[in-house]
Amino acid sequence: MAEITAAAVKELRERSGAGMMDCKKALNENNGDMEAAVDWLRAKGLAAAAKKSSRTAAEGLVGVAVAGTKGVAVEVNSQTDFVAKNEIFQGFVREVTALALDHGDDLDALKGVKMAEGGTVEEVLTNNISTIGENQVLRRAKAVSVSQGAVIPYVHNAAAPGLGKIGVLVALESDAGVDVLEPLGKQIAMHVAAAFPLALDENGLDQDVLERERQIATEKAAESGKPADIIAKMVEGSVKKFAKENALLSQPIVMDGKTPVADVVAKAGKDAGTTIKLVDYVRFQLGEGIEREESDFAAEVAATAGLHKA
Repeated sequence: MAEITAAAVKELRERSGAGMMDCKKALNENNGDMEAAVDWLRAKGLAAAAKKSSRTAAEGLVGVAVAGTKGVAVEVNSQTDFVAKNEIFQGFVREVTALALDHGDDLDALKGVKMAEGGTVEEVLTNNISTIGENQVLRRAKAVSVSQGAVIPYVHNAAAPGLGKIGVLVALESDAGVDVLEPLGKQIAMHVAAAFPLALDENGLDQDVLERERQIATEKAAESGKPADIIAKMVEGSVKKFAKENALLSQPIVMDGKTPVADVVAKAGKDAGTTIKLVDYVRFQLGEGIEREESDFAAEVAATAGLHKA
């Protein structure tokens, strides 16, 4: 059986909201597997719905840039938060984000684009690693666009203009003016930063995620002792509730906690005398998806970059 550390119990408690002893038991029951322990707690009714941990192992910056009907978000990771305040690093992220706006979000292609100082993105990044003395990785980029309308950016807790730890883009398709689209887009972008939707609408949710929710709901409902047909309805109700709560258009906007985002967009269009459609969004949170317990992020960055730690 895997050794259950105090750090693992603490992490599970922060992620699930469950009690310390329940967290320890969940980890013991699942041989230390953090995700399985979260599911176990939820199936037992001991944890709230799954939430994203705000503790991430990665540091660095997310950059966002827009030009009219298109926008892009880029994430560049570093070993420490100190580097995110470095002018060389900030300048690199800012310029790469601007290049991605012009050249697209394919990372392999982006690494070969020439930067202002003459070298390619990949060459300048390698030089920065040497100059700053810390490994860095161009991790991901995502572009969005509309045929007409606007893409509105938002950076939560910006470290510098267009740079921060959470970057959001909201794409609104419409012939309405920017005086209408920009405030609406910013309102939605702030919601996206806070609410962490998993998809634009319910049809866009990952089927593996929904199946995981179905399994949790099935195990939880089975403990009720109710007839099979009632259990089936309980499970479907739980999955539908999860889908509604995690799809952007059906989420209650955080500004009032009750009006679905889709209704906010529809009302703005009605007030403007035209149609407004929220067609896409991007939410990049620094380090999202690469957090680990008691791990060495520096080693991961080095491995990703094909380097070795000194």
